[in-house]
Amino acid sequence: MAAGNHSKVTEFILAGLTETPELQLPFFLFFLGVYVVTVVGNLSMITLIRLSSHLHTPMYYFLSSLSFIDLCYSTVITPKMLLSFVTEKNIISYLECMTQLYFFAFFIISECHILAVMAYDRYVAICKPLLYYVTMSYQVCSWLVVEVYMMGLIGATAHTGCMLRVVFCKDKIVNHYFCDLFPLLELSCSSTYINEVVLLCFSIFNFLVPTLTILGSYVSIIASILRIRSTEGRSKAFSTCTSHILAVTIFYGSAAFVYLQPSNVSSMDQGKVSSVFYTIIVPMLNPLIYSLRNKEVKVALNKIIEKRLSCINEDF
Repeated sequence: MAAGNHSKVTEFILAGLTETPELQLPFFLFFLGVYVVTVVGNLSMITLIRLSSHLHTPMYYFLSSLSFIDLCYSTVITPKMLLSFVTEKNIISYLECMTQLYFFAFFIISECHILAVMAYDRYVAICKPLLYYVTMSYQVCSWLVVEVYMMGLIGATAHTGCMLRVVFCKDKIVNHYFCDLFPLLELSCSSTYINEVVLLCFSIFNFLVPTLTILGSYVSIIASILRIRSTEGRSKAFSTCTSHILAVTIFYGSAAFVYLQPSNVSSMDQGKVSSVFYTIIVPMLNPLIYSLRNKEVKVALNKIIEKRLSCINEDF
């Protein structure tokens, strides 16, 4: 045991998503495919926004940050999860586990806040269109993104710092496919009161505040849309929000199911399934949602493809 670990275990065993042998290979191939789509989709979205000058707007600046966050926290979770399908024991060291917990908390908290920032951006665009580029200036957008990552940094440091003081001397099998807060606390043989208080306080702030921001923004947006007389105008205004609404619903719905239910064995098993949605499926869906349902992204993509094809034709 390392002197600073305050723990009787030096490694954990991740139980994984399933112990059924027949499902190991199909799950490995499925989640490998999902991860490849996630990486390609989010990198493509970031690249497309960087290359297309008419996508250099606040909305796409935040979308680029969302894609970066999705790419990162999927990478924190998925590769280690894939190992559980092809190895008899998916062993993770104490240090690796705490590192995974830290970066997972950092990016998941950042995602909560970037979704709230994107909702505020839509509120300003629809409710105060004449002041949009003044209110959402480059400096303001930059500070908002910095604050998003600061929230993630503070939350991750608090959760991981409290976890480092926990004494683990029970069964070292983590009933999950990654090092999450609740499964790790289940293995503690020391008091977890401080951890639970910190978790409650930060959950209220990092989930409730963004949720209220999103709800408040969309209440104002809906009220503003209803005041638009033309059906075409209403449809156009609402269409700019549908992708974000869908992304928020999937992310917050699955996350709430995991963290806002009683902690017992059955709920932990159900939580593993729900966790798949917001840790693995959502990062894959977000670039698809924002590209397939967005005309500006489609136009930008077509222009870049046409430009590349014309360059190839000129070379020949």
